[in-house]
Amino acid sequence: MIRSTEATIRGFLEHVRSGRAPERAADFLAPVVLAHQVAAGTREVVERSPADYTAHVEEMLEMFGAFDFAVEELLVDGDRGYARWVQRGHHIGVIAGHAPTGRPIETIGSAVYRIADGRIAEYWIQLDAAGLAAQLA
Repeated sequence: MIRSTEATIRGFLEHVRSGRAPERAADFLAPVVLAHQVAAGTREVVERSPADYTAHVEEMLEMFGAFDFAVEELLVDGDRGYARWVQRGHHIGVIAGHAPTGRPIETIGSAVYRIADGRIAEYWIQLDAAGLAAQLA
C-alpha cells in the first residue's frame, strides 16, 4: 500500500525528523533524496540516503539532546507538502564551533517535500540560521 502525501510527510516528521525513531528513515525516504538547502545565502543540492538522514538526526540529538519537535503547519497539494516546525532542546554538544552551554535553544524551519511512490523523493529546506547564531553568541 502506498501512503498519501500527507501520511508520508506527517509520518516522517513525527517519527524520523523528531528524533524519536531516526532509524525508520527508510520507511519514509526514497533510496536517493535530493535535498535542496540554503546555507549562508548560497544554495546547494545534496543527495541523501535513508542512512545519511538517520546519521543527520543522530547528530542533531548529540547537539540538542532529546529535543521537542512540533509541526506548526502542514499544507498538502498533490504530490507536495509544506511543513513549518519549531525544535526546542538544549545546547549539549558542539554546534557550529560553539562549545556546549547547556542553555535552552530553539530553531525554526520549514520545508517543501515532493512525494513519489509513497516516499519523500526531494525536499527544499530553510532554517532560521540567524536565529540559531544569535542564541549561540
